[in-house]
Amino acid sequence: MAKQKESKQKKIDLRVDFTPMVDMMMLLITFFMLCTSLSKPQTMQLTMPSNDENVQKEDRTATKASQTITIYVAGNDKIYYVAGIPNYNDPNCLKETTWGKEGIRKVLINHVTEDGTIPVSTIMKAKAELDSKKLSNPGKYPDSVYNRELEKLKNGEVDGQKIPTLTIIIKATDNASYKNLVDALDEMQICSIGKYVIDNITPEDKGLLTKKGVK
Repeated sequence: MAKQKESKQKKIDLRVDFTPMVDMMMLLITFFMLCTSLSKPQTMQLTMPSNDENVQKEDRTATKASQTITIYVAGNDKIYYVAGIPNYNDPNCLKETTWGKEGIRKVLINHVTEDGTIPVSTIMKAKAELDSKKLSNPGKYPDSVYNRELEKLKNGEVDGQKIPTLTIIIKATDNASYKNLVDALDEMQICSIGKYVIDNITPEDKGLLTKKGVK
C-alpha cells in the first residue's frame, strides 16, 4: 500500500503597513492643535510712581492707609491682617482672622475707606452684574470685551464713576505654607482685587509678629 505524503501548510508572510496610521495621527494632532484654546497670559496691575511735581518724592509711591490692608500669612494655617499701614509700636493693630468667606474675605468685603466707600463690596456687586450680562448675552460679551470691562471695575470705574480701590500687601513668614499663600492669592481673585503685591517680611514686621506671639 502506497504511503501517503504528509501535507504541508503553506506559510504566508504578513506585512502590516502603518503608513496610513501615521498620516491619521498627524491629522489628529493638527486638529487638536487648531481646536484647543491655548492658555492666556495672566497680567498683574502695577502701581507706578506718580509724576506729579506737587507730590513729595517720598509720597509718590505711597497709598492711603484707609485704602491699604496688610495681610500676614503665618504658620499653622494662621492668617493676620492690619487695616492700613502697620504700627510697629502697637501690636494690637495686628488682628487674627480665619480663611474663607467668614474670615479674610469678610474683612476685605466690609473694609470702609476714609470717605465712606466700601470698594470691594461695590466692585463685587458690579462684577456679578457683568457676569449676568455675559451669561444672558454671550455674543455681546466675548472674552475680550468681558476682560476689558472687568479690568475697568478692578480699577474702580463703576457705573461711570471712579471709586477708591484697595491695595493689598501680602507678607508670608518663614513658617507659612505654600498652600496658604496660594489661598491668599485666590482671595484676591474672588474679591476682584486689582492691586496686590507679595512683599518680604522686614525686621520691623518680625518684631511686630513676635510681640503678638505669631510664628
